Amino acid sequence: LRWICLCRGLNMHYAYLSRFFSNVGVSAPNSVWRSSLDSFDDTLRKMQEFFGLAVTGTLDSNTLEVMDQPRCGFTDVARFAHFDGRPRWDKTLITYRITEYTPDLSRSEVDATIAQAFKLYSDVTPLNFKQINTGTADIMIFFKEKDHGDFSPFDGPGKVLAHAFSPGEGRGGDTHFDEDEQWSLNARGVNLLLVAAHELGHALGLAHSKDRTALMFPNYQYVNTQGYKLPEDDKQGVQAIYGENLTITNLAMMQT
Repeated sequence: LRWICLCRGLNMHYAYLSRFFSNVGVSAPNSVWRSSLDSFDDTLRKMQEFFGLAVTGTLDSNTLEVMDQPRCGFTDVARFAHFDGRPRWDKTLITYRITEYTPDLSRSEVDATIAQAFKLYSDVTPLNFKQINTGTADIMIFFKEKDHGDFSPFDGPGKVLAHAFSPGEGRGGDTHFDEDEQWSLNARGVNLLLVAAHELGHALGLAHSKDRTALMFPNYQYVNTQGYKLPEDDKQGVQAIYGENLTITNLAMMQT
């Protein structure tokens, strides 16, 4: 029984590394066969380096703790980073539509929270966001559980909380939240503002950051959202794509 449990645990860690730290997949641990897949040990070291852990190449307790934390469903890269090819929206007015809501909050609470998440980005860039209630928006948003039609099923409570697609046609920018989570506006359950703002960063072209203070850090970490502003790492990242909000920048200069 202990051997079976160890194998299941190892398979989970193998799947974690394959999903979040490899583009081609990870070979089985201690494999002696030549393979086009990434080495388990090398990929584990890459993961440890990304999270600022001791690079031991072994599944030590600190590494296992990080692997077990709730997180975003996208792969991990570097300090403020952009998706390959630097995808971006080629317009400044971006529409969004919420097609399915969570029962954990009222519709008005969800609408207000998603609008607040978008405002974090419109405050620092020339982008503007408009919610529509019919038709196809640039960014389609919904709450669903398990398999929801995009070949990236959710996994139940905890683990992957949400995911989003980078800017582009079709599913580009679309943002999905796992309905199996307990969504909230505070520290209980999972804070919707923090997760939404993170995922919308992906929808605008930001990848993950290894800066632990960044909103785009891949693992969920609650902070008080009263008066919340976009952290500096994320601000620099999104402004590198779209530029500054000159109206607010000039106003701030006039007030100094």
